[in-house]
Amino acid sequence: MFPLVVDLTNRRVVVIGAGEVGVGKAAQLVETGARVTVISDEALAPIPDGVETVLLRRYQHGDLAGAFVVVVATGRAEVNDRIVEEANERNLLVNVVDDPGRSNFFFTAVHRDGDVVVSVSTGGASPALAQWVRNAVARTLPRNLATVARQLREERSAIHALGESTEGRAWSARVQELIDQG
Repeated sequence: MFPLVVDLTNRRVVVIGAGEVGVGKAAQLVETGARVTVISDEALAPIPDGVETVLLRRYQHGDLAGAFVVVVATGRAEVNDRIVEEANERNLLVNVVDDPGRSNFFFTAVHRDGDVVVSVSTGGASPALAQWVRNAVARTLPRNLATVARQLREERSAIHALGESTEGRAWSARVQELIDQG
């Protein structure tokens, strides 16, 4: 596994399945700024605000054209197989929510504080364990990380504006100073 943070802003994401799990994933993806399409033969849960397109019909080959990420939440192995096959043909990132063996990426348990994101994965082995670890880590973090991140972004931008690099600078003391101010 390789941990990676991906900016989904304005990227097309297709979620297939509109039960509790599917619409939950759709809501998470909308929050990132993704352009979310939900495809399902029926909506078993309320579709979240911000979903760009809702197609109340069965998945059809070709539905993944132009997608960047695919989330499969149908609960039907034969349908999942067809979706995964198309996703692989198109070299897409695909997550089958109840089948890590068919997935090439996994959702993580996330704690956010502004721009600071702590993400925990078990490689699909146990979402409950990932959530437990996330909660344990979150309890230990300072409460002002969003403010610290904003300040450090401003300081780095000011240095870049002078034509200088921020690489090789010792930032640890400054980080600690800002955290202690919180």
